[in-house]
Amino acid sequence: MSKNFQAPKGVSEYFPPISNEFERIIRKLENISLAANYHLIELPVFEDTELFTRGVGESTDVVTKEMYTFEDRGGRSLTLRPEGTAGVIRSIIEHGLDRGQLPVKLYYHGAFFRAERPQAGRYRQFYQFGIEAVGVDDPFLDAEVIGIAHSAFSALGLKNFELQITSLGDEPSRAAHRVELLKFLSAQSLDEETAARVAKNPLRIFDDKRESVRKMMESAPLLIDYLSNESKSKFADLQRALSSLGIPFVINPRMVRGLDYYTGTAFEFVHHGLGSQSGIGGGGRYDGLMRNLGGQDLSGIGFGLGIDRIILALQSENLIDVSNEMSGYLDLFIVPIGEAARLRAVALIDVVRRAGFVADMGYGDRSLKGAMKAADKLSARNVLVLGDSELNSGKAALKRMSDGNEVSVTLDSLVTALKSAL
Repeated sequence: MSKNFQAPKGVSEYFPPISNEFERIIRKLENISLAANYHLIELPVFEDTELFTRGVGESTDVVTKEMYTFEDRGGRSLTLRPEGTAGVIRSIIEHGLDRGQLPVKLYYHGAFFRAERPQAGRYRQFYQFGIEAVGVDDPFLDAEVIGIAHSAFSALGLKNFELQITSLGDEPSRAAHRVELLKFLSAQSLDEETAARVAKNPLRIFDDKRESVRKMMESAPLLIDYLSNESKSKFADLQRALSSLGIPFVINPRMVRGLDYYTGTAFEFVHHGLGSQSGIGGGGRYDGLMRNLGGQDLSGIGFGLGIDRIILALQSENLIDVSNEMSGYLDLFIVPIGEAARLRAVALIDVVRRAGFVADMGYGDRSLKGAMKAADKLSARNVLVLGDSELNSGKAALKRMSDGNEVSVTLDSLVTALKSAL
């Protein structure tokens, strides 16, 4: 008996019609990024494991629990990418992109991988769109990065989301806070695993999801109260820049993000319709990451937006009607009747597509009734029936499917007629 194969557990998979929405989100994010002078970078799906252990941080759940790591035939340890920033920085260093005009502004999108427990909004293979601006430490650049994400969410129609920001400070800020935080934690009863994480990076405990730990940390000293004058000034500039862009925000002093490389500005977009998996994207500044990976000591700022979560957010606000997702997508459907008509239809379809329209035709030996049903199921905006009489006269009726209105068009001017109709 043959086996019925299924996709691996915890993999997000998109197929028509919802894949059209997936593509629309990517294009929207891409266009907004291009308008801000960001350029595409395509990254490897797997990298040297040490890139992530050094870049992301040995104390993070991503590195300690969630990476898909394997050895290749040469005995090299490789890891499926769990995030995008470390790979971008590696590429900038390797190809000398930081030797030109700064900041280096890049965007990327694709699949990422984490060995997590699958649940709604949390997958083992998930999709992200990210941008990175590397080489200039400027709060107004931070505001630009945040503004691109905010513009994209707004352009997609989302309303029920909130921007949360904080500052993780500079080295003097974190050093002063670390002393007080460790003093606080030394008086708490920590299990062995938590104590080990605290020893590597005490800030990680703010990211602990256990209710008992969350309650314990309610009275812990907060980093935002230990910011140096320089960090305070930059954080104030960021808030002024966001206000000038008309972007509302709330300050969340307990935010630490899930990766160790973040410094200074940190932010997250939270959607109120997604329950516990409410984050639809976030990011921050990462001073020291490039130096830690062997490059110049340059600052960077970026974000990663979860395409899967964005789709769930759109659904929660009833902004995706999957049953009608392909409506209006197909500009023209040609129904050929007879072999001569099929031959002419192939040529007409090619002309229409070259003019920038989405067009299709009836294939196989479908009857007129069957072909019209196909056009209806595809939600074609216009239908043209092509038979012997139309071939002889050089004219055909272009039918608008929304109201049944028909106009006579010459076959040689079909593109012009479509431009007028659409």
